[in-house]
Amino acid sequence: MPIIPPLMPTEQGTTTGTGDQSDALATLRDRGFVQQVTDELALAARLRAGPVTLYAGFDPTAASLHVGHYIPLMAMAHLARAGHQAIAVLGGGTAMVGDPSGKTEMRQLISPEAIASNRGHIELQVRRIIGDKARVVDNGDWLLKLNYIAFLRDIGRHFSVNRMLAAEAYKMRLEKGLSFIEFNYQLLQAYDFMKLNELYDCALQIGGDDQWGNILAGVDLTRRVRQREVFGLTFPLLTTAAGTKMGKTAAGAVWLDGGMTTPFDFFQYFVNVDDRDVVRFLKLLTFEPLDEIRRFETVQGAELRDAKRMLARAVTTIVHGSAVAGEVDAATRAAFGAASAPLAEVSASVTVTLGADRLGQGLKIVDVMAESGLAASKSAARRLIEQGGVRLGERKVTSIDDQVQAGEVQGEGVLLHVGKKHIRKLVIG
Repeated sequence: MPIIPPLMPTEQGTTTGTGDQSDALATLRDRGFVQQVTDELALAARLRAGPVTLYAGFDPTAASLHVGHYIPLMAMAHLARAGHQAIAVLGGGTAMVGDPSGKTEMRQLISPEAIASNRGHIELQVRRIIGDKARVVDNGDWLLKLNYIAFLRDIGRHFSVNRMLAAEAYKMRLEKGLSFIEFNYQLLQAYDFMKLNELYDCALQIGGDDQWGNILAGVDLTRRVRQREVFGLTFPLLTTAAGTKMGKTAAGAVWLDGGMTTPFDFFQYFVNVDDRDVVRFLKLLTFEPLDEIRRFETVQGAELRDAKRMLARAVTTIVHGSAVAGEVDAATRAAFGAASAPLAEVSASVTVTLGADRLGQGLKIVDVMAESGLAASKSAARRLIEQGGVRLGERKVTSIDDQVQAGEVQGEGVLLHVGKKHIRKLVIG
């Protein structure tokens, strides 16, 4: 069951807002959010003229958002702090179809019941980051009621198939096969923008740069049907300095839910980012003042340790709350500080209880790694062991058939390390 920490008034995204709408677009650009804008001068003027309603969409295809969704959430939070109205569209309708953008294969379709359950969990995450003043809507409220023939006649006639096939999202998929249901996705997302403009005077859609084609379609549809000028803005697709997608680890995606990625592992992900990524991530992923962040631009190596801890502490506070961030910060110091650090100080969030009966029968370390989230699967756990990156207590795990011995877990337990970043404390229960 996903774990959502309670909202604390001092941690919500709207509590320290400046209300200065004129600075909103400049703030996004200065912090690295802006990749493409449909008409930057006109959008800047619109933002200066008064509060603007904006939206980003999140399809509830899982029980939690992950770090990849964090960028649009932070952009929305910055705009909300500047006095603008943020709408998070949870795609109860579009999740039934599946977005082909950035995907090499068709998404697995999920049931309406699963979508509804996921939507409830995700709404709490959205409100924690953006703030209670955010509006959360479900596009299923209008998409699921559409008459298909009327939709094709009234909306589909505005779309050029040639132009759609030229979009990067569709070109990627044509080689492996693009289903007709996915081909409809752009029409549905464009219709969302037009509908939000009609219902809430929404004038701006934001999203990752892989959404540029879909956003342009919504801008064009709203202009054609409603004769309204609206705007689109995209962010760079966030990759690490090593060229990998941010938020991907050996154990899988870094989720915003504490039950799917423990707060300890979440903190560890950010405290161990590449030196080259620290300043960029501080700008994009935290509310730390730019003047504070810029002082780290000229330091290197060990001197960046404070910046990494600032990053990890700030992001963990936003997602999980200040109390949890303090706990995992202390636990990190205990686990990775002095070799004699007491096991009792290691966070409960990374403690795994092993049954005495399982230990007595022989429990493979591969199984413990997979079950505890230290590896995404048993095969991934085997690869980590073969690469020499696993240690149980003071001994190196050298065989994929190695087992946890009951004597090693007696007393306060033992730490199972994967590389320098991830641990679990094993105890007998």
